[in-house]
Amino acid sequence: MMFAHKPTLSGEHVTLRPVGPEHVDGLWELVNDPETVRLTGSHGKPEFQSLKSWYGSRGDHDDRLDLAICTAEDDAYVGEIVLNQLDADNLSCNLRIALIGPRAYGRGYGTEAIRLTLDHAFTSTPLHRVSLEVYAFNERAAHVYRKIGFTQEGVCRDALRMNGEWYDSVIMAILASDWVVREI
Repeated sequence: MMFAHKPTLSGEHVTLRPVGPEHVDGLWELVNDPETVRLTGSHGKPEFQSLKSWYGSRGDHDDRLDLAICTAEDDAYVGEIVLNQLDADNLSCNLRIALIGPRAYGRGYGTEAIRLTLDHAFTSTPLHRVSLEVYAFNERAAHVYRKIGFTQEGVCRDALRMNGEWYDSVIMAILASDWVVREI
C-alpha cells in the first residue's frame, strides 16, 4: 500500500520518526496534557499498556503513516503527526497532528512537521489530496494550516460537545497541485 515505507524525515527543528514503543512515554504525556486534550477534542483516557501496544503496531499498517515528532536538538518527543483514513482509489487521506502542550507550542515544530509530512506525501507517493478537521476555537492551528496552504472547504456544525458546549469543526484540504508551488 501507499505507506508501507516508514521514513525518517529531518528538518531544521524536528525529526519525524516512525512511532514505536520507545515513544510511548511521550504519547502518555500527550494524551494526559489538558490543553492537548482540549484542542483535539479527545474524550476518555486510554490505558498505558494499550498505548504501548498501539505504538508498537503502527509499523505493521501500510495504509497509514504514524510519525513521532522529536526535537532536532535533543530528540525529545514533542508530539505526533499521522496520515490516516487512506482512500487509495481517490488518492486522498487525512492528516492529524498533536503536540504536547505549552513546551511544544509556538516553536515552529508543528509547522515544520506538517511541511515535512506533506512534502513526503506529495513527492514520494501518488497522493492527490490531504484533508483535516480543526475545531473552530483552535485559531492558532487554523492559522498554521492556512499558512501552509490548506484551504477551508466547509464546516461541520456542532461537531464536538465538550463541557456542555457545542463547537464547529472546520474542514480544510490541500492538493498536490497546491503543494508544487510551495517550498519547505
